[in-house]
Amino acid sequence: MTTHTIRLHNIAQVKDFVNQCSGCSFEITLSSGQAVINAKSIMGLFGLDLNAPIVMRTEGEGEELAAFLKEVGKYIVETQD
Repeated sequence: MTTHTIRLHNIAQVKDFVNQCSGCSFEITLSSGQAVINAKSIMGLFGLDLNAPIVMRTEGEGEELAAFLKEVGKYIVETQD
């Protein structure tokens, strides 16, 4: 599992992020406060506070995870161990 903090500032970024997540075969969850959602759900993502940092947890590994992190790297503000 990898954990990163992301920031999404507008609707276009949310749509792009969800599209990138939807192409992955592994589970990706987002949390903000006590809310935890599936990152592949655009409606769920809009339910989060986009003004606050969002914690992203990924269950993937290998090349697929590396490719995903490269694509969404523009939204990552912090990587956690």
